[in-house]
Amino acid sequence: MALPDSGISGEEVPFPEIVELNVGGQVYITRFSTLTSVPHSLLWEMFSRKSAKGLARDTKGRFFVDRDGFLFRYILDYMRDQQLVLPDHFPERGRLQREAEFFNLPELVKLLAPKISKQNSLGDEGCQSDPDDSSPGIDTARNLGSLGASAAACTSMMPGAMDGKRSGFITIGYRGSYTLGRDSQTDAKFRRVARIMVCGKTSLAKEVFGDTLNESRDPDRPPERYTSRYYLKFTFLEQAFDKLSDAGFHMVACNSTGTCAFAHEQTDDKIWTSYTEYVFYRE
Repeated sequence: MALPDSGISGEEVPFPEIVELNVGGQVYITRFSTLTSVPHSLLWEMFSRKSAKGLARDTKGRFFVDRDGFLFRYILDYMRDQQLVLPDHFPERGRLQREAEFFNLPELVKLLAPKISKQNSLGDEGCQSDPDDSSPGIDTARNLGSLGASAAACTSMMPGAMDGKRSGFITIGYRGSYTLGRDSQTDAKFRRVARIMVCGKTSLAKEVFGDTLNESRDPDRPPERYTSRYYLKFTFLEQAFDKLSDAGFHMVACNSTGTCAFAHEQTDDKIWTSYTEYVFYRE
């Protein structure tokens, strides 16, 4: 809950060199000079005044701003050196642009705005997204009719357009288990991977895995729809990785979880079960 300022004048309590902020519940600690680095921005207006009276504070006395606390990190990064650096495949560009408008950072708003082609006035981002599925790839055949010849020109300039390959994600998942004795890991008895599951756009999955893809659990899925019910007819992860690598995919993320249970009530042997996912992407 934000509390109003205590009413003490700025002369008695000036802004410190190190300022603590509470932005939407996320705490940030930064320099006073950083907050006032962009003239006429909202933060410059807040912290250039001679008195802190009127600025909202939380229960611990930190200055409170009721905005998206997670996106504020990029606002603060920009104010440090007036440069925009975002992670790869950043999905919240539109929301960050809205935050930049709120904090009155017009140059950052320009950097985040979709770029317009001088030749056909078609945004770059319009060239790279699937309007129906919000996919990271582009469905050239479906979009040419609606976007016209200008979209065709944009598509022809994309990497991979000449060889017919489209960008997109494919996720590989599998469950595994092994029994571990009480003395050492040398007693571990591994079991083979029971099934390798495939998640992603149907057309990409068929392109990569071909006849080795088992579609029996989702046989009527259209090519441009997504599925999480396919699995592979083989059980070797290395074979799946080879096929993805040959198709131009690169691993971008992975995660794993595990659970443990006793194999027998009368022994200390434990059964470990894990689930692991690998995310691959092709530009």
